[in-house]
Amino acid sequence: MSKNDLRVWGIGTARTMRAHWMLAEMDVDYDLRPIGPRTGETLTEEYLRLNPRHKVPVIEHGPFVLAESAAIANYLSETFPAPEGFFVPGDPARRAALNEWCFFVMTELDAHPLYLIRRHLQLAHIYGEAPHAVESAREYFCEQIDGMMKKFPDGMDSLMPEGMSVADILMVTSLDYALTLEIPIPDLLMAYRDRIVERPAYRRAREINFP
Repeated sequence: MSKNDLRVWGIGTARTMRAHWMLAEMDVDYDLRPIGPRTGETLTEEYLRLNPRHKVPVIEHGPFVLAESAAIANYLSETFPAPEGFFVPGDPARRAALNEWCFFVMTELDAHPLYLIRRHLQLAHIYGEAPHAVESAREYFCEQIDGMMKKFPDGMDSLMPEGMSVADILMVTSLDYALTLEIPIPDLLMAYRDRIVERPAYRRAREINFP
């Protein structure tokens, strides 16, 4: 492994992007295993020992193994020193406020509508076509975005008032994927996304994750 005893498995998706982006923000060196989903690479005996659910990303930090992109991003943010301006909560109330955003993104945007659309549109050859479910998922995504915009002031640079955080990494990667699906994003939210993707760490992570 690398000098940080850290290995990251997975490239090529919005979810693997989160791990690489978090590490780029922290400027942490690591060993990369650039395997992709649905390539057979996640079904090897070696990988299934790490993650029997055969999903990416997965990280190994010494003997510790962790899957799930949001859990990985949070773990990395609390394990390595954060750069100036990157918010890592130090008390339960602020951690809960951050987690509210994280859980919202992962359940109401990522896992529910976006992945449903992926399953029955881009992966329809595996899961079957379901046009009504896809349209319903698009509507649900837009409904949830409209609801969150009521708490989203003009010119907001981060979801947490203290600054950039894991929540922004989860949000922007979800928005990036929504854009590939041609889901409309409100102008204020697009402006927020466009500011964040100018970060050098985002650009470095994209080069790694989408070679």
